Amino acid sequence: MHQPSRIGRQPIAGVGVDMVENDRMRSAIQRWGPTLLSRLFTPAEISYCEKQAAPWRHYAGRFALKEAVAKAFGTGIGANIRWKDIEVFRKPGGAPGVRLHANARLHAGRHRVREVLVSVAHTHRYALAQAIILRDAGPEE
Repeated sequence: MHQPSRIGRQPIAGVGVDMVENDRMRSAIQRWGPTLLSRLFTPAEISYCEKQAAPWRHYAGRFALKEAVAKAFGTGIGANIRWKDIEVFRKPGGAPGVRLHANARLHAGRHRVREVLVSVAHTHRYALAQAIILRDAGPEE
C-alpha cells in the first residue's frame, strides 16, 4: 500500500506553485488601479504593499502566493475560493504566512487541513511562490 508523503506525521494534501512577472503586475495596477487592488487584496495586504519602495513586486508575490495556495487546494481561484479568501501576512521574523477566510476556511475544514506552509521569493523580474497543505492524520493513517 502506498504511504502518503509526510512532513513529520502530517500527510501532504496538496502542493501548489505559481510565478508572476513583476512588470505585468505593475502594468495591471497602472491600468486598473484601486479597482484591481480591492478585488484581489485585503486592506491589510494593500496597506503593507503600499509602504514598500516597489509595491508592485510585493503585490506580485502575494498574487503568486494566493494562486499557489488555491492550486494546492486543487480548486484554483474561482467559485470555490476567491482572491480575498486567502490573505498573505508576515509572521514575526518576516516569514510569509496565510490566513484563510470565508470559502477557503470552509474548504480547509472539510478537508481536515491542519496547516498551510508557504514560501515566496522575489527577483527584480519575478515573484515565485509555493504552498504545501498539510492535512490532519486521521485514525486510519
